[in-house]
Amino acid sequence: MEVKIVNRSGNPLPAYSTAHSAGMDLRAHLASPVSLKPLERKLIPTGLFIELPEGYEAQIRPRSGLALKHGITVLNTPGTIDADYRGEIKIILVNISDREFLIDNGERICQMVINKVAKVGWKSVESLEDTERGGGGFGHTGKG
Repeated sequence: MEVKIVNRSGNPLPAYSTAHSAGMDLRAHLASPVSLKPLERKLIPTGLFIELPEGYEAQIRPRSGLALKHGITVLNTPGTIDADYRGEIKIILVNISDREFLIDNGERICQMVINKVAKVGWKSVESLEDTERGGGGFGHTGKG
């Protein structure tokens, strides 16, 4: 699938790291480094604008290395970019560690996954079909 992209960052375009990667890393587009103090959140620009085809979305997800090594994650995970959005992609990062983290221009800050979107039409009914699980949720199986 080909997707139109405008790159105003000067950084490389998002790309898959391996043949089987689901996500592409997005990079920070910053005039100067940004400090993220413990428990602080900031909106980080990428300099990227995309035109997704109708019926698709882009999901913004954390990078596992940043989360594990530095406690940096995407606050509204997964973030959704709708097919009709044409503004700059910006990422809400949060620092859940006890140390300040410095974000540099060009740093890989998250990953983007493109997915097909299914649209549903609701059908109002009086009851639902029974299943073995029924209404059991939140730990009802007793498995950790």
